[in-house]
Amino acid sequence: MKQIIVIGCGRFGSAAAKTLTKLGHDVMVVDENTDIIKEISEYVAHAVQMDAIDEASFRTIGLRNFDVAIVAIGSDVQASIMATLIAKEAGVPLVIAKAANETHGRVLSKIGADKIIYPERDMGMRVAYGLVTPNILDVIEFSPDYSIIETVAIGDWEGKTLKDLNLSRQYGMTVIAIKTGDNINIVPSAETVINHGDIVVVLGSNNNLKVIGNIK
Repeated sequence: MKQIIVIGCGRFGSAAAKTLTKLGHDVMVVDENTDIIKEISEYVAHAVQMDAIDEASFRTIGLRNFDVAIVAIGSDVQASIMATLIAKEAGVPLVIAKAANETHGRVLSKIGADKIIYPERDMGMRVAYGLVTPNILDVIEFSPDYSIIETVAIGDWEGKTLKDLNLSRQYGMTVIAIKTGDNINIVPSAETVINHGDIVVVLGSNNNLKVIGNIK
């Protein structure tokens, strides 16, 4: 069980805090809004009303004792930056910060955030992929140039082994998992056959993954 603090409890922070609690972690939520703290208090171990940029208040709750800090502050960029800086200076091993845009993300990275999250951008990307390529179920950005795509098995893939398809050579993408019903085959072998209805998880460069929409 990890000790996790979520700073800022909007929709993103609230969802993260509730989910982490369900997964068995000890979660503290910090927000300056009293009503929000009252609402979230029944779902998490600890909920504290305080200013997210008040370094003295953070010392009183033992910020340095947390394993992870999630800075989920939305529109207040200054507060987001300050809270991230305070968490890093306190020695929290892993600081994850939500960014409103690329510029905000670069600043957070410069001051030491270990991971930057772009919820709005990522959701927009998923919606766009879903509209253009309906067989794509989900998209996760692995790095600025690479993504992981979860797609329903394409017709051309059905009944063929990974060796037959040779996706790595043809399209520069790697199949990292295949889900058949409730079974998940992690790092499938070259002899694995893709069947109708399988969910295929593929890693590749963003440019190469575009071809999935053109494969029949």
